[in-house]
Amino acid sequence: MIKKILVSQPQPASGKSPYYDIAEKYGVEVVFRSMIKVEGLSIKEFRQEKLNLADYTAIILTSRTAVDNFFRLCEESRVSIPDTMRYVCTTEQVAHYLQKYIVYRKRKIAFGTTGKLNDPQFVAAVNKIKKEKFLMPVSDVNKEDTSAIEALGINLTKAVMFRTLTNDFTQDEPFDYDVLLFFSPSGITSLKKNFPDFDQNVNGKYIGTFGPTTAKAVEDAGLRLDFSAPSPETPSMTAALEKFLESKMKEQ
Repeated sequence: MIKKILVSQPQPASGKSPYYDIAEKYGVEVVFRSMIKVEGLSIKEFRQEKLNLADYTAIILTSRTAVDNFFRLCEESRVSIPDTMRYVCTTEQVAHYLQKYIVYRKRKIAFGTTGKLNDPQFVAAVNKIKKEKFLMPVSDVNKEDTSAIEALGINLTKAVMFRTLTNDFTQDEPFDYDVLLFFSPSGITSLKKNFPDFDQNVNGKYIGTFGPTTAKAVEDAGLRLDFSAPSPETPSMTAALEKFLESKMKEQ
């Protein structure tokens, strides 16, 4: 019987989340507890990459973390971002997050629909400005496949701007979850680091993932993937979780 679910993400600052609606509907406890933590590179570390941020005319952004660290390093490098800068984001949510730093204008901001770098809408947006000089902020463990946009013949540089670290569990911190939700391969790495003897079958835990690279990380770790998103039927993690919970209730 499923009683407790781990969402391996930080707790929403607003205090509102579809996960809370699921918890109330299905009588389960949802706990937000990130398995990883992100640390931005210092300006000294970034300078070792020997990149001049002022040289680039377009930015590819895949997450809010990428947005934050790009603008932070620009400020610390004393680089003024021109109004002509073009932004291509993997999702509309990331695009809207840009409003924290710039005036949002549709003519210079484009985005995809699926969050994937091979998403047709995203690739088309890059293709429209393919003559620009692109910069893509990434983490030190970046494994994203950029082949779809590189096939366009664009000038693309990946710049490591932040690192991903495991957010270790303390000895007295319970790990009594029935369902584990992961959103990046780093979360799986953290699970194996914190619990090297973790046996999914013995512990009776279910695993759900978001994104193809996270799903592959589960399989590569020798674990069982019980459900995943996005898919045509379940475009979000919450939709996939709810469908899974409904199926388990029918089995009882």
